[in-house]
Amino acid sequence: MTTAIHHDDTSEPFPAESASLAQRLEAGYRQAEAATPSSDTLLINEQSRLLEAGGRRIHKFGFGQSPFPVFAPAVAALAEHAGEKAYLPVQGLPALREQVAAFHRDTDGTAWEASRVVVGPGSKLLLFALMKSLPAADILIPAPAWVSYAPQARLAGQRAVRLEADFATRWQVTAEQLDACCRDAPERLKVLILNAPGNPTGLSPDAESQQRLAEVARRHGVLVLADEIYAMLDHAGAHRAFARDYPEGTVTTSGLSKWCGAGGWRLGVMHVPAALGDALFQRIIGLASETWSSVTSPVQYAAITAYTLTPALRAYVERQRMILAELGQLCASRLGEAGVRVHAPDGGFYLFPDFGAFRESLARRGITTSAELTRRLLDEAGVALLPGSAFGCRPEQLTARLAYVDFDGASLLEAQGPVREHPASRSLLEGIEAIIAWLERD
Repeated sequence: MTTAIHHDDTSEPFPAESASLAQRLEAGYRQAEAATPSSDTLLINEQSRLLEAGGRRIHKFGFGQSPFPVFAPAVAALAEHAGEKAYLPVQGLPALREQVAAFHRDTDGTAWEASRVVVGPGSKLLLFALMKSLPAADILIPAPAWVSYAPQARLAGQRAVRLEADFATRWQVTAEQLDACCRDAPERLKVLILNAPGNPTGLSPDAESQQRLAEVARRHGVLVLADEIYAMLDHAGAHRAFARDYPEGTVTTSGLSKWCGAGGWRLGVMHVPAALGDALFQRIIGLASETWSSVTSPVQYAAITAYTLTPALRAYVERQRMILAELGQLCASRLGEAGVRVHAPDGGFYLFPDFGAFRESLARRGITTSAELTRRLLDEAGVALLPGSAFGCRPEQLTARLAYVDFDGASLLEAQGPVREHPASRSLLEGIEAIIAWLERD
């Protein structure tokens, strides 16, 4: 099933010239706000901070920020290069691009070329740069999917189209869905966004399903935007890059924010395969040159260290995977025992619980939408989740994203013994119990 997301064509007329500048601005904002709302993930983080500042105990499951410290050798490299102040090439520091390409060839088994790598201020802006650089296209976005894809598509002047997934398909878009969508308006370029392991679900397609998707994409000439920012945090270390199955048509993005714990460093990378030609690549570089110019110089130099596969780096990533796997499985199991439908995660640090089994009892409490569900959870239980509707799901679908990151990552990196028994995990596990206790209220 596909559902198009259109611009709002019912906005009020723009004020006459006699109106004040403030009135004209406000009217313009009202017309545009459907395309440019504030990010739900950032809003929940601010709401949680405000409640904590007021003395409330909040279990912060709303904001998807890595709980682990930045890889220590990269921090040392950043300090060493703090004095670097020159503008670097728009495309990125050549030595960094070489290291990034080698890193992904090694970890993903893909044919990344340094000459086709773009370094940007976070993968988020690279995603937008790609959409903005395309001719008119339908941006195919799973529902659920990360909150910023659809707004970015609209800001880029593209048409966002939802492909609804469900619990039975592990929240994955199917090859049949993609094929049906491509047969609708075949004259329009189709761009499929795939995020694996996924935000908000923590799930990835199995190899067979991914290969079937790739076959359909190849048959219809679909451009695939593979957002693989969580790939290194596949809990089994078994992420399968989409470019392995569709190398000629897959643009891949990644960065340091998740597996390296460096979200605030704002360094992302993109690979545009040579098979796509030079026109798209040059448009992306042109857009970069007119907007961000270049990524912060000290961070680029430090990123060379972050992208160098040493035994220390491998151990750092493997320890994160083990911790996230154990805690993710534990949270999913406990919620499942309480009657909440949820898949155990494949990677990253998210769960996407479905509270549909509690629909009748929640309705008696006046809760009929995912937004009401998460608002009441925050107000009454002190647990911050994001509603499924923020990720493109229908409002009446009682789903939510749970970012199980409310633990002391630095302590757990050094811990001995079972992670679940360590004091650093206590807040996370108490938050899960708070959700269950809230659900069981009369």
